[in-house]
Amino acid sequence: MRLFFILMAFCFGAMAPTQAGVNLRLRGFVGDPILAALISFGVGTLVLFAYVLIMRTQVPPAASIFKGPWWMWTGGFMGAFFVAAAVIVAPVLGAGTMMCWMVGGQMVASVLLDHYGVIGYAVREATPGRITGAALVIVGAVLIEKF
Repeated sequence: MRLFFILMAFCFGAMAPTQAGVNLRLRGFVGDPILAALISFGVGTLVLFAYVLIMRTQVPPAASIFKGPWWMWTGGFMGAFFVAAAVIVAPVLGAGTMMCWMVGGQMVASVLLDHYGVIGYAVREATPGRITGAALVIVGAVLIEKF
């Protein structure tokens, strides 16, 4: 079962530069990176809405949704920033460099989030091996950038 999740992560990782390229192309037609990101998010919202309808997902009462911590609402902001930033950065850096630095940032943040067990993650110590792994991703980003 773990292999399934590893393959799933690999696949959605592969979609990130593809999505940036698709949205970059959309930017060329609409003329603005933020408008392209908005359209992309709109399509994604429609797809998720259709999924919820088709799967007949039970929506909890609004009162229970608003009981959560304030920061749980920042995920949408982060997603919008991700999509918009990728559309802006992709033509400057290219897919390979953009993705390496993006993964580098993800690894540094992930090691810290795991180490401190914040926002719902189980504590996983930032061992020398994990820190070295994240550092090697940064080294890889530097090499991709340079060569």
